[in-house]
Amino acid sequence: MRFVPALLVTFAVTVLALPVYAQDTPTSNHLTVADYLDLERVGDPQISPDGSRVVYTRRWVDKLEDKWESALWIINADGSRNRFLVKGSSPRWSPDGSRILYLAEGEPKGSQIFVRWMDAEGATSQITRLTESPESPAWSPDGTSIAFAMTVESKDQWQIEMPTPPEGAKWTEAPRVVDRLHYRQDRRGFTDPGFTHLFVVTADGGTPQPITSGDWNVGARFDGLAFGVGFDWAPDGQTIIFDGLMDEDGDHAYQRSHIYAVNVRTKQVRQLTRQAGFWSDPKVSPNGQRIAFTGYPQNPATYSAPDVYVMGMDGTNVRNLMGAFDRNPMSIWWAPNSGGIYFTAQDEGTVNVHLASIQDGVRPVTRGTQVLALSSISGSTGVGTRSDFDEPGDVVRVNLANGSTQRLTNVNSDLLFGKRLGDVEQIRYTSSNNARIQGWIVKPPDFDPSQQYPLIMEIHGGPFAMYTVGFDVRFQMMAANGYLVLYTNPRGSTGYGEDFSRAIDHAYPSVDYDDLMAGVDAVIGQGIVDTTRMYVGGCSGGGVLSSWVIGHTDRFAAAAVRCPVTNWISMLGQTDIPQFTLSFFHQPFWENPAQWLEQSSVMYVGNINTPTLVMTGELDMRTPMPQSEELFTTLKLRGVPTKLLRFQGEYHGTGAKPSNAMRTLLYMMSWYEQHVKDVAEPTAAGAEVSNR
Repeated sequence: MRFVPALLVTFAVTVLALPVYAQDTPTSNHLTVADYLDLERVGDPQISPDGSRVVYTRRWVDKLEDKWESALWIINADGSRNRFLVKGSSPRWSPDGSRILYLAEGEPKGSQIFVRWMDAEGATSQITRLTESPESPAWSPDGTSIAFAMTVESKDQWQIEMPTPPEGAKWTEAPRVVDRLHYRQDRRGFTDPGFTHLFVVTADGGTPQPITSGDWNVGARFDGLAFGVGFDWAPDGQTIIFDGLMDEDGDHAYQRSHIYAVNVRTKQVRQLTRQAGFWSDPKVSPNGQRIAFTGYPQNPATYSAPDVYVMGMDGTNVRNLMGAFDRNPMSIWWAPNSGGIYFTAQDEGTVNVHLASIQDGVRPVTRGTQVLALSSISGSTGVGTRSDFDEPGDVVRVNLANGSTQRLTNVNSDLLFGKRLGDVEQIRYTSSNNARIQGWIVKPPDFDPSQQYPLIMEIHGGPFAMYTVGFDVRFQMMAANGYLVLYTNPRGSTGYGEDFSRAIDHAYPSVDYDDLMAGVDAVIGQGIVDTTRMYVGGCSGGGVLSSWVIGHTDRFAAAAVRCPVTNWISMLGQTDIPQFTLSFFHQPFWENPAQWLEQSSVMYVGNINTPTLVMTGELDMRTPMPQSEELFTTLKLRGVPTKLLRFQGEYHGTGAKPSNAMRTLLYMMSWYEQHVKDVAEPTAAGAEVSNR
């Protein structure tokens, strides 16, 4: 893509003299932004070994403390007796079903492992008393021990001899000494020096014993990000299989991890995988003969789709089970007979369960326009969560023999009672190079096809991610305020095969912009869009593309660019994912800055005439605040209408805190309703449209 010089254009946007207020006028049968406070979420359901009960995490908004709270609830597998169990998260049943372990606040302050007996007495014990938070706890096969991961702090060795401060002096604390590439992580902040290792503690409590040690990390890390550890006990209870990288120079490793085995008694570690790659999430077969895992070989591409593999317990006979199945596997589970691996996979906006047989390839287990996340299995029954266009998400039981599902909870029935939701229509259209693109339109609840409506195009982040057919409360609230909402999966999205995702390899943004604009044209072609009131927004990868869009077209009346990357050169030194950032380019900028500049939206700020609202969390370490400040400042210098909103208490994104989630929507809609173009867009050709 050529570098485009600033265009000598006049402003095509008229700022109307409208009062600064958001829409969201309460309507008895429409969702309002205030309804966000009553939304509940469910997750991580775990079925008991005998298949009779399900424990799951239920989350709700604490309106006074402005945060999400969570608790464990329990329900019978037939959907009866749904009830509160205990405060906490991450429940796991003991192998005999007599107890559950879970994480909750304990002493000393912080997350600790607890065990609750599941009999009538319901006795509960705090098992750990740690100064660091335990992660990913898992029962041993005999139920006598619990393994978990924890960071072991390493002290800074750089000592200097400071003069003794006078009595009562209040000297500034010593500086933070940083000598690692990865020293911060979004939503965690600055990370203290240390390494993550495995520990085992008896299920009755006691002193945890380290199973691994050294200057390396258990847990497969993508660009240094710590998101728990994938590990599993072997059935004999003597061995734990885990992912990680046993390399003291691992701080500089990218797309590198291995699968290892550690003897719990001797603490000897063996590397099982040999090929360089990013291997993770090992699961041992019930018969103890094989290990399933996911990943991909190391390669220079910015994105690679993982596959499901199996190997022997000694690391031999590695096989890829996916064959011609070209979709992204997510969580994996062994079938009880050890004959295959269940997994969920993205496919054109849906997520369903599949089975990769050891002998017969991949076949679908469930089908449908849904987002189905499988969380645990007992015999031929699985449990997970399910969402679709109209359902925010509930716990479901899955019959793994025939693929049928039964909803067990209905946690948002009170919120949605009497509410009219916007209908969702699927569109498919053709973009540049004959690429076929999928998207959806959410219509206002009182939609009239003879009328024209303002259009909001929302762009997803990632960029290697996927909009789904699941319920999106934000889009429904926008639609309830009279907007058409367009969301699409342009090239670069997952769920359409690796080639589709790799279409933006070392070219981001590029053809994804074409796909977005073709989607706008497709909706305009239906004759339902007021083309003087079209708006564009998105966060993270959506911030990259929305800032790119307004530098390449004036067709939108206003934009809400959220948590963007606007300058790839400065981004490299600011972000907590520096190696991922580097992977988007053929050469580092100090060797050849041309592509880095060409792909940076700030270089096209001379073209921007679109009134732009910039919104970012002040604590953001993924796409840090300076990225937004660069866009805001340059727009201000050019005289383009713009405002910068610095969201307090927010890391990446602007809606982790419930009040900020509501503010995000209200500021966006308020900004949009202040701006209308004075010239309508020409009518465009239509596209294939289907209802749901």
